[in-house]
Amino acid sequence: MPWSTAFDDPVRVDGKRKLLTLQQAADYIMRLPADAQHEAHWQTAIETLINAAETGGGWIMFARIAMLRALHADGRGG
Repeated sequence: MPWSTAFDDPVRVDGKRKLLTLQQAADYIMRLPADAQHEAHWQTAIETLINAAETGGGWIMFARIAMLRALHADGRGG
């Protein structure tokens, strides 16, 4: 699946912004401070995004869930 693949439902960030695609989610993580990127919940999100981009299918849903969990763990979720 291409990185431009959309989530079934957008991932809301801070109640305002929406991450619509795997690429937008990956870009969001890459803009986080390096120490935050190395936290377990963000590492899980990165791994599931990569799996979704490589295989598609149910991994897209898992990637969305991992993003939501990571955002909520950091208090960033909307």
